Amino acid sequence: MSDQPSSPPAGQKPALRAPGSSQSRFQVDPVAEAAAAAAAAAAGVAPPGSRSSTGEESKGRFRVVNFLSPSDAAPDAGVNGDTVRSEASLHSSTGGLSHFSDTHSSTYYLRTFGHNTIDAVPNIDFYRQTEAPLGEKLLRPSLSELHDELDKEPFEEGFPIGGEELTSAEIITLKEASDSKGGTVKFGWVKGVLIRCMLNIWGVMLFIRMSWIVGQAGIALSCAIVLMAIVVTTITGLSTSAIATNGFVRGGGAYYLISRSLGPEFGGSIGLIFAFANAVAVAMYVVGFAETVVELLDSIDALMTDEMNDIRIVGTLTVILLLGISIAGMEWEAKAQIVLLVILMAAICNYFIGSFIPVESKEPKGFFGYNAAIMMENMGPDFRDDETFFSVFAIFFPAATGILAGANISGDLADPQSAIPKGTLLAILITGVVYIAVAVSNGSCIVRDATGDDNDTIVGSLENCTDASCTLGYDFSICREGGCKYGLQNDFQVMSLVSGFGPLITAGIFSATLSSALASLVSAPKVFQALCKDRIYPGLHVFAKGYGKNKEPLRAYVLTFLIGLAFILIAELNIIAPIISNFFLASYALINFSVFHASLANSPGWRPSFKYYNKWVSLAGAVLCCVVMFVINWWAALVTNGIVLALYIYVSYKKPDVNWGSSTQALMYNKALTHSLHLTGVEDHIKNFRPQCLIMSGFPNSRPALMYLVHAFTKSVGLMVCGHVRTGYRRPNYKEMMNEQVRYQRWLLKARIKAFYAPVFADDLRQGAQYLLQTAGLGRLKPNTLVFGFKNNWRDGEMKDVETYINTIHDAFDLQYGVVLLRLKEGLDISHIQDEFLSSQEKTPGMKDLLVSINIKDFDSDSSKPSSIATSCQSSPLIFRDTKKLPLPLSPADEKLLAASQQFQKKQSKGTIDVWWLFDDGGLTLLIPYLLTNKKKWRDCKIRVFIGGKINRIDHDRRAMAALLSKFRIDFSDITVLGDINIKPKKHNKQVFQEMIEPYRLREDDMEQDAAEKLKAEEPWRITDNELELYRAKSNRQIRLNELLKEHSSTANLIVITMPLARKGTVSSALYMSWLDTLSKDLPPILLVRGNHQSVLTFYS
Repeated sequence: MSDQPSSPPAGQKPALRAPGSSQSRFQVDPVAEAAAAAAAAAAGVAPPGSRSSTGEESKGRFRVVNFLSPSDAAPDAGVNGDTVRSEASLHSSTGGLSHFSDTHSSTYYLRTFGHNTIDAVPNIDFYRQTEAPLGEKLLRPSLSELHDELDKEPFEEGFPIGGEELTSAEIITLKEASDSKGGTVKFGWVKGVLIRCMLNIWGVMLFIRMSWIVGQAGIALSCAIVLMAIVVTTITGLSTSAIATNGFVRGGGAYYLISRSLGPEFGGSIGLIFAFANAVAVAMYVVGFAETVVELLDSIDALMTDEMNDIRIVGTLTVILLLGISIAGMEWEAKAQIVLLVILMAAICNYFIGSFIPVESKEPKGFFGYNAAIMMENMGPDFRDDETFFSVFAIFFPAATGILAGANISGDLADPQSAIPKGTLLAILITGVVYIAVAVSNGSCIVRDATGDDNDTIVGSLENCTDASCTLGYDFSICREGGCKYGLQNDFQVMSLVSGFGPLITAGIFSATLSSALASLVSAPKVFQALCKDRIYPGLHVFAKGYGKNKEPLRAYVLTFLIGLAFILIAELNIIAPIISNFFLASYALINFSVFHASLANSPGWRPSFKYYNKWVSLAGAVLCCVVMFVINWWAALVTNGIVLALYIYVSYKKPDVNWGSSTQALMYNKALTHSLHLTGVEDHIKNFRPQCLIMSGFPNSRPALMYLVHAFTKSVGLMVCGHVRTGYRRPNYKEMMNEQVRYQRWLLKARIKAFYAPVFADDLRQGAQYLLQTAGLGRLKPNTLVFGFKNNWRDGEMKDVETYINTIHDAFDLQYGVVLLRLKEGLDISHIQDEFLSSQEKTPGMKDLLVSINIKDFDSDSSKPSSIATSCQSSPLIFRDTKKLPLPLSPADEKLLAASQQFQKKQSKGTIDVWWLFDDGGLTLLIPYLLTNKKKWRDCKIRVFIGGKINRIDHDRRAMAALLSKFRIDFSDITVLGDINIKPKKHNKQVFQEMIEPYRLREDDMEQDAAEKLKAEEPWRITDNELELYRAKSNRQIRLNELLKEHSSTANLIVITMPLARKGTVSSALYMSWLDTLSKDLPPILLVRGNHQSVLTFYS
């Protein structure tokens, strides 16, 4: 009896089959009824019938095998190499399904609602992404496993062999997640978000600039300034909370939130400047700390060199210390933050305690304790030195830019969805209250100007002294002339004066600067690491690597350190500071806009659990952030917007291969749906006609000449659908077709061909074409022109294929489509060359299944060989672009074919497009050449027009056509009237035509009438003698036209000619095909065009 194997290690990708097993993940085996099976399980013997391979599905039970890699499977475990899950693993993947075990056969029977089945109940593990850090990704049974027939192996199309469905990057991520599981350090909302945000918002502004702001703006306007900043940050906090609760949040902070909401273009541009802003902010805060230290050194005469170099020395030593704390790990950094918060809060409490303790020795310096007269005097503004309300606001607002400090380490939070809203909003509330309290306190107990001289007391009358200080016994009126060093307006260190213990305020300044620097030093690498992991910018992935149990971005830490050190050595940050503030504001603006955009898109996936937001409030917040950017510094705002725009354009151009389900995609869908519906209510108009082409292309890469020529006149003008009819299947493989649809659509995008790929399964080609002709498109976005290649090899194949080909043309005309045929004398189909290349490659054992043989002959097949294509090994189908460097030797004919297939991909040399507008089909024959000449590749080609006419009316006909083209506003280089079009063709050419049709004639005069009728019924493509005689003149016209085409257009870049029509039911397929062949043979590339005889050109405005 084999031992039961253990479950696979966490994070490891399970294999779908055990080695040597032909069984799939879920093996269907009929077994005995549940009671008998349970008894057998208890007895330790196999249930009766458990080995049976027959039985009805309704009486059977499913045997569930385990997800184990080949290396983990015990050699004797299970039947045919199948293995089973451990009990814990089974419970985790089935949501607590009841089960019982047969230990002899190592089989688990799952019971759901009293029935044994592999159908799984809802389970959170089915909805995880592959790199989910909080649990293992599990696979629910696929639709094929539950729905496919019992004699069909459900996974042979759905999964590659061995179950390797993950990319290498996902496997690495899973491995890293499993390695680090259990050892990571995760923070709650207090330590992770609240403390960080409070430390970042309470910066040096609180201690050394708040008093000056009150002196300039007064208590009322200072409170207004703080409230304005709180409004902006609160709206941004609400928006951040909404995004953070709309799904699981990983590391990357603002970058992650914006990129997953608005897409990689906005996210990539903001992520880079946000990481850079945090890196430079390290330098700003460290220089602020160093300046304070150097001032203290200067006060005791202990400077090392000069003031500037001392700032550089102290700053360098400080940033090295902070780097050490950061690299030591997030746990140490969090402990340091707590210590700094304690110091900072002690300093704030120290100030408020001191404000209630009036000290007589501090009165000459302007501090008198709380006094109503001082409060009323300081209530209004007193702007000096050209300061204004907005300039003061610009100085204060950077203090409020720390609200994302918690979100920036979202990857290190235990529950980001809960922590970010609670911590961020509470931090905004607490810090806002403290800022307002400090502003009111400063304005209520400190006068604006003071001399600091004890002798400035009032002696005698108060007539000349009207200030609040006069009522308190001091005359500081001399300060109106300037020169005073104390008071709100003059002393940045006035809070140290007020406090109960002055050095504690200095410690608070140190704490504020160091905590902000530390938060920025952690935020920048985390954001940068997340950006690099997404590979938005090539070459930066080297910084994505993480080290240790928390995957710390050490390389990004070093980069941030170097950037910060560089700006510290500059030691002059007045120029860069406004740009940094604007970088943060740009991030806030986009976070607000993300919420507005996602709400506007109305995507079902936008379901934030945080409900206290409004899309219009978020939009107002985004506008406010933009306004504040220009208020702070207009040129810095322009620079910021310019950088964001440049990065946005770059990322849009590079088009990174990511799909995050952004609101941009949702809104694009909404707009497309809305516009499509609006179009259906508008009648078509001639002025708005555009050729919307359904191309019978087969696989899009097999006929590049056809694809690129049609794309030339439909690009940015009309719809292009690549139809592919797949036949010859006993059992249609819809899953494979769906996979190929995705893959070839991706190839079209990569090849920059603006088209849709639409494959269908059908019994035969005509039926498939009918499906496409009737159903392709949506509303007004529906094809009106059928395009396919000329069947060069029609005489070599079976005539029933010709019958199908011609009937498809008739079907198109019946459905009011225009028809366009392209003929190249070399041919169009290059799929057999691709097959030779693939077959010439060295095949590994796993490559046997790479070639899928498709035993069909497409409409415009140039070869009787079956077409094959790689369906598994290529991310994009094969097209040779350089015929001089082919991987294998080709025959001369194939070399010519390959060269011809590429002729429409390059710019056309100077030449002509010859338009033979012989019959009026509504103007499509003329419109297509005009659209071609509008394109860059065809711009050097001139249009020449050829029309039929009579010898005695040549000049008249030319003038009439010139007048018509002039009214149509279509440029042309020449008009030729063919007066000799009705001359009989040469005898030799007539003889060639007769030899061409000879094998396809019925010759009813040489057989009995019944036999002739029977043969015609069996082979309707045969040409009767009566038919041949009836259409002899039309046959001669095709022969004559070919002679004229060779005479006049043998050097043209492209010929566009009106396609002859054949009356349905009267002209046989063989005769019609002979006409088309005779007309177009031995010529440059030729388009046979026939519109649906509805006008597509107009000269009315």
